[in-house]
Amino acid sequence: MDGSACQNPSVRAYYSDRFVLPLPEGHRFPMAKYRMLRERVIAELPGVVLSEPEPASTGQLALAHAPQYVERVCAGTLDAAEMRAIGFPWSPQMVERSRRSAGATIAACRAATLDGVAVNLAGGTHHAQHARGAGYCVFNDVAISARVMQSEAARGRRVLKVAIVDLDVHQGDGTAQILDGDASVFTLSIHAASNFPLRKQTSSLDVALPDGTADDAYLATLRDSLVAMRWRFEPQLLIYVSGADAHEGDRLGKLKLSTAGMQARDRTIFDFAEALGVPVAVTMAGGYGRDVATTVGVHFSTVQCAWQSWLRRSGRAVSAIGAIAADAPAQDASPASRIG
Repeated sequence: MDGSACQNPSVRAYYSDRFVLPLPEGHRFPMAKYRMLRERVIAELPGVVLSEPEPASTGQLALAHAPQYVERVCAGTLDAAEMRAIGFPWSPQMVERSRRSAGATIAACRAATLDGVAVNLAGGTHHAQHARGAGYCVFNDVAISARVMQSEAARGRRVLKVAIVDLDVHQGDGTAQILDGDASVFTLSIHAASNFPLRKQTSSLDVALPDGTADDAYLATLRDSLVAMRWRFEPQLLIYVSGADAHEGDRLGKLKLSTAGMQARDRTIFDFAEALGVPVAVTMAGGYGRDVATTVGVHFSTVQCAWQSWLRRSGRAVSAIGAIAADAPAQDASPASRIG
């Protein structure tokens, strides 16, 4: 199915923020943003139904990662240098959260093929390579999910063509490395040229932007890149690695997109997928704002845009938005009423 006709009465989103890493005081990874994002979705987007995903299985992880690497991560036997590259101290919570985050993207891809759009409220761990982690990324949920969806399609003797559009400010180097040479997957990465990682990999299409790139130049580049991808590839599933770190308020980003520019970026992706009738699964990826609430706001806007795309695909945009706004004060105030 192409995902143009929605089967579920609401857009589905998957969360894994219950699995919190025990990080040392002062660690710069913004762990709280995932809980804050989920809480804001509950409060402001009653049209989104939340579910906690199953963890990715060892077999699913091995579709994108070396089995020995998966085994060593789970057993806690990576060496000190390997853990430094990941950026987290090892813990059982790190393993479980990483598996759940990958499971959430798998679940979002499956839901998107039925409903048109679905969201992982985390994920986008695009620096993890075939046999190593890096940059706060243990398992590459994006590559894993692409391979899981393709393996499921293969059971029906179908070849599923997957496009991965990565707009995180850092290159999706792990995704590119894992999927290098696979003609059934197209990897597009638009990122800051001078940013991490220092050693870039080769995506199907890489666009490296100069520091300080702002809204107009960025959006023109994005549109041109999507057209270039479409000339070379006909996707049947799109995985969107959104990222909040191209925002001008990000500590690590080096680009200068405004809040309005980030929203226009998201609309461009959803409009593109809608025009092709292609389902889209969304991941949040990076975001390191000076104020974590700003990062959460950018991620929230992406989820909101996904919900609006789902409404358009289901033909409910005008009536549903009005009805939800009118009914919101009278709805059950319990967050658990919307968590599957």
